[in-house]
Amino acid sequence: AKSRKVGQKHHLTLWYSITLVARSVMASASCLGLVVLVAMASAASAQLSSTFYDTSCPNALATIKAGVTAALNTETRMGASLVRLHFHDCFVDGCDGSVLLADTGSFIGEQGAAPNNNSIRGMNVIDNIKTQVEAVCKQTVSCADILAVAARDSVVALGGPTWTVLLGRRDSTTASKTNAENDLPPPTFDLQNLTTLFGNKQLSMTDMVALSGTPR
Repeated sequence: AKSRKVGQKHHLTLWYSITLVARSVMASASCLGLVVLVAMASAASAQLSSTFYDTSCPNALATIKAGVTAALNTETRMGASLVRLHFHDCFVDGCDGSVLLADTGSFIGEQGAAPNNNSIRGMNVIDNIKTQVEAVCKQTVSCADILAVAARDSVVALGGPTWTVLLGRRDSTTASKTNAENDLPPPTFDLQNLTTLFGNKQLSMTDMVALSGTPR
């Protein structure tokens, strides 16, 4: 199943804190400003671990890395887009992959929300990586974890620092356009509104500037 078809997963509401490090790296002949997003999410009844898939899917991380490398070889800017996609996922109801869900008959998802519409990119890359991961271990690795690892691998591939990604998230089976429009900053927000919104997520002004400047 691809990332937009995760109905078999049980939804767990996630809480998270996000630490951001802004860093400029060289990509080809141009300087690309990237944000390193370190997302530490935990679920009400599950403990995350960096070794979560060591037994159930030992080739998961290598497969994700290979998929990210292939995507960046095609378009370097996709690295920044995957970081931004992860940010927009985590900002709405936690890092649960809900941003990857297309609209269904039962809900209108996050992709059509004003801050996301014709803005977020990289869902096809996550879909492709999910297909590759399914080939090595079926119905084991969540799309939320794939997106979190892909964001980290994108930064590393473009010359940024690395960090340990905690794993074991469960994919959401629903998404909400309303929640996305309430939680994500619209382009019309002024400094005061942005500062308040990010502060409500326990993010500093430095974090706000770094995330707001993430290239699409």
